Amino acid sequence: MSVSNGERYVVRSVRADEWPSVRELRLAALRDPVAPIAFLETYEEAEAKPESFWKERTERTSEGADGAQQVVAEGPDGAWVGTLTVLVEEAGTTDWAGFPVERRQGHLVGVFMRPEHRGCGLTELLFDEALQWSWRQGLERVRLIVHEENGRAQAFYRRMGFQPSGVTVPLAGQPGALEREFVLDKGTDR
Repeated sequence: MSVSNGERYVVRSVRADEWPSVRELRLAALRDPVAPIAFLETYEEAEAKPESFWKERTERTSEGADGAQQVVAEGPDGAWVGTLTVLVEEAGTTDWAGFPVERRQGHLVGVFMRPEHRGCGLTELLFDEALQWSWRQGLERVRLIVHEENGRAQAFYRRMGFQPSGVTVPLAGQPGALEREFVLDKGTDR
């Protein structure tokens, strides 16, 4: 598929054997200047994880998995330029922050686009693919959590149809800092 810069990209689910590329792109994301307010782990923490961690992580979110799905964008040269992951949260469980999950939903995490590929429509394509996967899984809504100071991300999520739910999550180790939940119900996406 082409995007506004005229280049052709492939947006697809990862395959289980692509763990080295998953690792490399995650480490690139954690080196991005906005990483401290975009991700809950540091480059050093991720870089120290063993190969077995990356293999398992990739397998759990690979093509054909039904509990999660990682979507990537490949550039014209085959290099991975962007990613996001949808985690399925089941009703009656609790989420990573300890809040009850009231309905079957997707949780978008790990959103990243290499800086040189931002602003050309590619992130929208990643989100469209993730949302279509979510609706095919029978999820009732999709949500994400974003740092209150990440205005650029919040503006993008609003353009994609997500709205603030009013739920906030205090950040451990960052007194006074909050993350805000944004949600999109099935049938209301753009």
